[in-house]
Amino acid sequence: MFARDIGIDLGTANVLIHVKGKGIILNEPSVVAIDRQLEKVLAVGEEARRMVGRTPGNISAIRPLKDGVIANFEITEAMLKHFINKLDVKGFLSKPRILICCPTNITSVEQKAIREAAMKSGGKKVILEEEPKIAAIGAGMDIFQPSGNMVVDIGGGTTDVAVLSMGEIVTSSSLKMAGDKLDMEILQYIKREYKLLIGERTAEDIKISVGTVFPGARNEEIDIRGRDMVSGLPRTITVRSEEIEKALHESVALIVQASKSVLERTPPELSADIIDRGVILTGGGALLHGIDQLLSDELKVPVLIAENPMECVAIGTGIMLENLDKLPVRNYS
Repeated sequence: MFARDIGIDLGTANVLIHVKGKGIILNEPSVVAIDRQLEKVLAVGEEARRMVGRTPGNISAIRPLKDGVIANFEITEAMLKHFINKLDVKGFLSKPRILICCPTNITSVEQKAIREAAMKSGGKKVILEEEPKIAAIGAGMDIFQPSGNMVVDIGGGTTDVAVLSMGEIVTSSSLKMAGDKLDMEILQYIKREYKLLIGERTAEDIKISVGTVFPGARNEEIDIRGRDMVSGLPRTITVRSEEIEKALHESVALIVQASKSVLERTPPELSADIIDRGVILTGGGALLHGIDQLLSDELKVPVLIAENPMECVAIGTGIMLENLDKLPVRNYS
Protein backbone atom coordinates (compact mmCIF):
# COMPACT_ATOMS: atom_id res chain seq x y z
CA MET A 1 0.00 0.00 0.00
CA PHE A 2 1.30 3.45 -0.97
CA ALA A 3 0.87 6.48 1.26
CA ARG A 4 -1.83 8.87 0.10
CA ASP A 5 -1.04 12.57 -0.39
CA ILE A 6 -2.85 14.81 2.07
CA GLY A 7 -3.81 18.49 2.10
CA ILE A 8 -4.11 20.30 5.41
CA ASP A 9 -5.97 23.51 6.14
CA LEU A 10 -4.14 24.32 9.37
CA GLY A 11 -6.51 26.93 10.73
CA THR A 12 -6.51 28.90 13.96
CA ALA A 13 -10.05 27.65 14.70
CA ASN A 14 -10.28 24.36 12.79
CA VAL A 15 -8.07 21.80 11.08
CA LEU A 16 -9.47 20.25 7.89
CA ILE A 17 -7.67 17.41 6.16
CA HIS A 18 -8.24 16.32 2.56
CA VAL A 19 -6.93 12.90 1.54
CA LYS A 20 -6.27 12.41 -2.16
CA GLY A 21 -8.94 10.22 -3.68
CA LYS A 22 -11.14 10.32 -0.58
CA GLY A 23 -12.07 13.98 -0.10
CA ILE A 24 -12.30 15.86 3.22
CA ILE A 25 -12.25 13.21 5.91
CA LEU A 26 -11.36 15.26 8.98
CA ASN A 27 -12.76 18.55 10.25
CA GLU A 28 -12.00 19.21 13.92
CA PRO A 29 -11.32 22.25 16.13
CA SER A 30 -7.64 23.22 16.59
CA VAL A 31 -7.72 22.57 20.33
CA VAL A 32 -5.56 20.32 22.50
CA ALA A 33 -6.29 19.50 26.16
CA ILE A 34 -3.18 18.77 28.20
CA ASP A 35 -2.55 17.72 31.79
CA ARG A 36 0.06 20.20 33.02
CA GLN A 37 1.14 18.04 35.98
CA LEU A 38 1.71 14.87 33.95
CA GLU A 39 2.71 16.86 30.83
CA LYS A 40 0.64 14.67 28.54
CA VAL A 41 -2.02 15.21 25.90
CA LEU A 42 -5.48 14.18 27.13
CA ALA A 43 -7.67 15.05 24.15
CA VAL A 44 -7.45 16.61 20.71
CA GLY A 45 -10.04 18.26 18.46
CA GLU A 46 -13.76 18.20 19.24
CA GLU A 47 -13.24 16.32 22.50
CA ALA A 48 -10.78 18.99 23.68
CA ARG A 49 -13.03 21.87 22.50
CA ARG A 50 -15.80 20.68 24.82
CA MET A 51 -13.36 21.24 27.69
CA VAL A 52 -12.62 24.91 26.86
CA GLY A 53 -13.42 27.05 29.91
CA ARG A 54 -14.60 23.99 31.85
CA THR A 55 -11.44 22.33 33.13
CA PRO A 56 -9.89 22.02 36.61
CA GLY A 57 -6.62 23.85 37.30
CA ASN A 58 -4.21 21.12 36.21
CA ILE A 59 -5.85 20.61 32.81
CA SER A 60 -5.73 23.32 30.17
CA ALA A 61 -7.39 23.40 26.78
CA ILE A 62 -4.91 25.13 24.47
CA ARG A 63 -5.29 26.48 20.94
CA PRO A 64 -1.75 26.00 19.58
CA LEU A 65 -2.26 28.31 16.59
CA LYS A 66 -2.69 32.03 16.99
CA ASP A 67 -3.36 34.52 14.20
CA GLY A 68 -2.82 31.81 11.59
CA VAL A 69 0.66 30.85 12.80
CA ILE A 70 2.09 28.36 15.26
CA ALA A 71 2.15 29.77 18.80
CA ASN A 72 3.06 26.49 20.50
CA PHE A 73 5.27 24.24 18.42
CA GLU A 74 5.22 21.02 20.49
CA ILE A 75 1.45 21.04 20.87
CA THR A 76 0.86 21.78 17.17
CA GLU A 77 3.10 18.83 16.34
CA ALA A 78 1.23 16.56 18.78
CA MET A 79 -2.10 17.70 17.29
CA LEU A 80 -1.00 17.07 13.70
CA LYS A 81 0.47 13.69 14.64
CA HIS A 82 -2.81 12.72 16.32
CA PHE A 83 -4.90 13.72 13.29
CA ILE A 84 -2.59 12.08 10.73
CA ASN A 85 -2.44 8.82 12.70
CA LYS A 86 -6.23 8.87 12.97
CA LEU A 87 -6.47 8.99 9.16
CA ASP A 88 -4.28 5.94 8.61
CA VAL A 89 -2.76 7.34 5.39
CA LYS A 90 0.79 6.10 5.83
CA GLY A 91 1.91 3.30 3.55
CA PHE A 92 3.87 0.19 4.51
CA LEU A 93 7.20 1.81 3.73
CA SER A 94 6.14 5.21 2.48
CA LYS A 95 5.06 8.52 4.01
CA PRO A 96 2.48 10.93 2.57
CA ARG A 97 3.31 14.17 0.81
CA ILE A 98 1.65 17.01 2.69
CA LEU A 99 0.33 20.26 1.23
CA ILE A 100 -0.28 22.92 3.91
CA CYS A 101 -1.80 26.37 3.59
CA CYS A 102 -0.51 29.45 5.39
CA PRO A 103 -1.43 33.19 5.48
CA THR A 104 0.20 35.42 2.84
CA ASN A 105 2.37 37.55 5.08
CA ILE A 106 3.98 35.06 7.45
CA THR A 107 7.72 35.23 7.99
CA SER A 108 10.24 32.63 6.81
CA VAL A 109 10.70 31.57 10.46
CA GLU A 110 6.96 30.95 10.79
CA GLN A 111 6.96 29.05 7.48
CA LYS A 112 9.82 26.90 8.74
CA ALA A 113 7.88 26.12 11.95
CA ILE A 114 4.83 24.94 9.97
CA ARG A 115 7.03 22.86 7.66
CA GLU A 116 8.92 21.25 10.55
CA ALA A 117 5.73 20.40 12.45
CA ALA A 118 4.35 18.67 9.35
CA MET A 119 7.60 16.78 8.70
CA LYS A 120 7.77 15.58 12.31
CA SER A 121 4.17 14.45 12.24
CA GLY A 122 4.98 12.01 9.45
CA GLY A 123 5.26 13.82 6.12
CA LYS A 124 7.73 12.83 3.39
CA LYS A 125 7.63 16.15 1.53
CA VAL A 126 5.93 19.30 2.70
CA ILE A 127 4.61 21.88 0.24
CA LEU A 128 3.46 25.29 1.51
CA GLU A 129 0.90 27.31 -0.42
CA GLU A 130 -0.74 30.66 0.29
CA GLU A 131 -4.20 30.39 1.77
CA PRO A 132 -6.17 32.86 -0.40
CA LYS A 133 -4.85 31.17 -3.54
CA ILE A 134 -6.00 27.73 -2.37
CA ALA A 135 -9.31 29.19 -1.09
CA ALA A 136 -9.98 30.73 -4.52
CA ILE A 137 -9.32 27.38 -6.23
CA GLY A 138 -11.60 25.64 -3.71
CA ALA A 139 -14.34 28.21 -4.36
CA GLY A 140 -14.31 27.21 -8.03
CA MET A 141 -12.44 30.22 -9.45
CA ASP A 142 -10.22 29.62 -12.43
CA ILE A 143 -7.20 31.57 -11.24
CA PHE A 144 -4.83 30.23 -13.91
CA GLN A 145 -6.28 32.44 -16.67
CA PRO A 146 -4.96 35.96 -17.40
CA SER A 147 -7.93 37.62 -15.71
CA GLY A 148 -8.52 39.14 -12.27
CA ASN A 149 -10.10 37.19 -9.42
CA MET A 150 -10.51 38.63 -5.94
CA VAL A 151 -10.98 36.55 -2.82
CA VAL A 152 -11.54 37.60 0.82
CA ASP A 153 -10.77 34.67 3.12
CA ILE A 154 -11.97 35.38 6.68
CA GLY A 155 -10.72 32.65 8.99
CA GLY A 156 -10.40 32.30 12.75
CA GLY A 157 -7.07 34.09 13.19
CA THR A 158 -6.43 36.00 9.97
CA THR A 159 -8.27 37.63 7.10
CA ASP A 160 -6.47 37.27 3.77
CA VAL A 161 -7.46 39.47 0.85
CA ALA A 162 -5.93 38.78 -2.55
CA VAL A 163 -6.28 39.49 -6.24
CA LEU A 164 -5.09 36.58 -8.38
CA SER A 165 -4.22 36.19 -12.03
CA MET A 166 -2.25 33.57 -13.99
CA GLY A 167 -2.19 31.33 -10.91
CA GLU A 168 -0.31 33.83 -8.75
CA ILE A 169 -1.16 36.56 -6.25
CA VAL A 170 -0.97 40.05 -7.81
CA THR A 171 -1.83 42.16 -4.75
CA SER A 172 -2.68 40.99 -1.27
CA SER A 173 -3.12 41.97 2.33
CA SER A 174 -3.29 39.86 5.48
CA LEU A 175 -4.53 41.16 8.79
CA LYS A 176 -4.88 39.61 12.21
CA MET A 177 -8.55 40.51 12.47
CA ALA A 178 -10.93 37.61 12.00
CA GLY A 179 -13.40 35.33 13.78
CA ASP A 180 -11.52 35.05 17.10
CA LYS A 181 -11.05 38.81 17.45
CA LEU A 182 -14.75 39.37 16.70
CA ASP A 183 -15.65 36.93 19.50
CA MET A 184 -13.39 38.91 21.85
CA GLU A 185 -15.09 42.19 20.83
CA ILE A 186 -18.48 40.69 21.77
CA LEU A 187 -17.06 39.37 25.06
CA GLN A 188 -15.65 42.82 25.93
CA TYR A 189 -18.90 44.54 24.93
CA ILE A 190 -20.98 42.33 27.27
CA LYS A 191 -18.46 42.93 30.05
CA ARG A 192 -18.52 46.70 29.52
CA GLU A 193 -22.26 47.22 28.99
CA TYR A 194 -23.75 44.60 31.29
CA LYS A 195 -20.95 43.98 33.84
CA LEU A 196 -21.30 40.31 32.98
CA LEU A 197 -18.47 37.86 32.38
CA ILE A 198 -19.00 35.31 29.61
CA GLY A 199 -16.72 32.76 27.97
CA GLU A 200 -15.39 32.67 24.39
CA ARG A 201 -17.81 29.91 23.43
CA THR A 202 -20.80 31.99 24.56
CA ALA A 203 -19.45 34.99 22.60
CA GLU A 204 -19.21 32.82 19.48
CA ASP A 205 -22.78 31.56 20.01
CA ILE A 206 -24.00 35.18 20.17
CA LYS A 207 -22.11 36.02 16.94
CA ILE A 208 -23.65 33.06 15.08
CA SER A 209 -27.19 33.26 16.52
CA VAL A 210 -27.97 36.99 16.46
CA GLY A 211 -24.86 38.82 15.21
CA THR A 212 -24.83 40.98 12.10
CA VAL A 213 -22.42 43.56 10.64
CA PHE A 214 -24.87 45.36 8.35
CA PRO A 215 -27.07 47.94 10.16
CA GLY A 216 -30.71 46.88 10.28
CA ALA A 217 -30.13 43.59 8.46
CA ARG A 218 -31.16 41.39 11.37
CA ASN A 219 -33.46 41.87 14.32
CA GLU A 220 -33.16 38.95 16.72
CA GLU A 221 -32.35 38.40 20.37
CA ILE A 222 -30.77 35.73 22.53
CA ASP A 223 -30.71 35.02 26.27
CA ILE A 224 -27.24 34.41 27.62
CA ARG A 225 -25.92 33.46 31.02
CA GLY A 226 -22.75 34.58 32.69
CA ARG A 227 -21.24 35.67 35.98
CA ASP A 228 -22.20 39.05 37.39
CA MET A 229 -19.04 41.09 38.03
CA VAL A 230 -20.56 42.86 41.02
CA SER A 231 -22.33 40.07 42.92
CA GLY A 232 -20.24 37.17 41.55
CA LEU A 233 -23.46 35.20 41.00
CA PRO A 234 -24.89 33.76 37.73
CA ARG A 235 -27.22 36.09 35.82
CA THR A 236 -29.17 35.97 32.55
CA ILE A 237 -29.44 38.87 30.10
CA THR A 238 -30.98 39.41 26.65
CA VAL A 239 -28.73 40.59 23.80
CA ARG A 240 -30.03 42.00 20.50
CA SER A 241 -28.68 42.03 16.95
CA GLU A 242 -28.24 45.81 16.75
CA GLU A 243 -25.98 45.76 19.82
CA ILE A 244 -23.71 43.20 18.19
CA GLU A 245 -23.56 45.30 15.01
CA LYS A 246 -22.30 48.21 17.15
CA ALA A 247 -19.84 46.00 19.04
CA LEU A 248 -18.31 44.65 15.80
CA HIS A 249 -18.44 47.88 13.78
CA GLU A 250 -14.83 49.02 14.28
CA SER A 251 -13.28 45.58 13.82
CA VAL A 252 -15.18 44.82 10.63
CA ALA A 253 -14.20 48.27 9.29
CA LEU A 254 -10.58 47.01 9.29
CA ILE A 255 -11.53 44.11 7.00
CA VAL A 256 -13.34 46.55 4.68
CA GLN A 257 -10.30 48.86 4.70
CA ALA A 258 -7.91 46.01 3.84
CA SER A 259 -10.17 44.98 0.94
CA LYS A 260 -10.26 48.57 -0.34
CA SER A 261 -6.48 48.94 -0.18
CA VAL A 262 -6.00 45.72 -2.18
CA LEU A 263 -8.43 46.96 -4.85
CA GLU A 264 -6.69 50.34 -4.97
CA ARG A 265 -3.35 48.63 -5.68
CA THR A 266 -4.78 46.36 -8.39
CA PRO A 267 -3.88 47.05 -12.06
CA PRO A 268 -6.84 48.64 -13.91
CA GLU A 269 -7.32 45.74 -16.36
CA LEU A 270 -7.76 43.32 -13.47
CA SER A 271 -10.06 45.75 -11.63
CA ALA A 272 -12.37 45.69 -14.63
CA ASP A 273 -12.51 41.87 -14.41
CA ILE A 274 -13.40 42.05 -10.70
CA ILE A 275 -16.35 44.39 -11.45
CA ASP A 276 -17.64 41.70 -13.86
CA ARG A 277 -16.94 38.65 -11.71
CA GLY A 278 -17.40 40.05 -8.23
CA VAL A 279 -15.50 39.26 -5.04
CA ILE A 280 -15.72 35.79 -3.52
CA LEU A 281 -15.94 35.40 0.27
CA THR A 282 -14.48 32.26 1.83
CA GLY A 283 -13.63 31.00 5.33
CA GLY A 284 -15.89 30.71 8.38
CA GLY A 285 -16.16 34.52 8.57
CA ALA A 286 -18.02 34.52 5.24
CA LEU A 287 -21.00 33.16 7.22
CA LEU A 288 -21.05 36.31 9.39
CA HIS A 289 -24.48 37.81 8.80
CA GLY A 290 -24.42 40.87 6.53
CA ILE A 291 -20.70 40.78 5.67
CA ASP A 292 -21.45 40.31 1.94
CA GLN A 293 -23.87 43.29 1.91
CA LEU A 294 -21.42 45.48 3.80
CA LEU A 295 -18.46 44.70 1.51
CA SER A 296 -20.59 45.11 -1.62
CA ASP A 297 -21.79 48.52 -0.37
CA GLU A 298 -18.29 49.72 0.48
CA LEU A 299 -16.36 48.30 -2.49
CA LYS A 300 -19.06 49.04 -5.10
CA VAL A 301 -18.64 45.58 -6.66
CA PRO A 302 -20.77 42.41 -6.37
CA VAL A 303 -19.79 40.21 -3.41
CA LEU A 304 -20.68 36.51 -3.40
CA ILE A 305 -20.32 33.92 -0.66
CA ALA A 306 -18.61 30.70 -1.81
CA GLU A 307 -20.69 27.52 -1.80
CA ASN A 308 -18.93 25.85 1.17
CA PRO A 309 -16.98 28.77 2.66
CA MET A 310 -15.68 26.76 5.64
CA GLU A 311 -14.29 24.03 3.38
CA CYS A 312 -12.93 26.10 0.47
CA VAL A 313 -9.28 25.83 1.54
CA ALA A 314 -9.54 22.06 2.14
CA ILE A 315 -11.33 21.55 -1.20
CA GLY A 316 -8.62 23.69 -2.84
CA THR A 317 -5.86 21.52 -1.35
CA GLY A 318 -7.64 18.51 -2.88
CA ILE A 319 -7.59 20.09 -6.35
CA MET A 320 -3.91 21.01 -5.89
CA LEU A 321 -3.08 17.45 -4.78
CA GLU A 322 -4.57 16.10 -8.02
CA ASN A 323 -2.17 18.39 -9.91
CA LEU A 324 0.78 18.15 -7.52
CA ASP A 325 3.22 16.85 -10.11
CA LYS A 326 2.50 19.81 -12.39
CA LEU A 327 3.22 22.37 -9.64
CA PRO A 328 6.43 24.39 -9.62
CA VAL A 329 8.83 22.90 -7.08
CA ARG A 330 9.67 26.20 -5.35
CA ASN A 331 7.92 25.26 -2.10
CA TYR A 332 9.22 21.72 -1.64
CA SER A 333 11.26 21.00 1.44
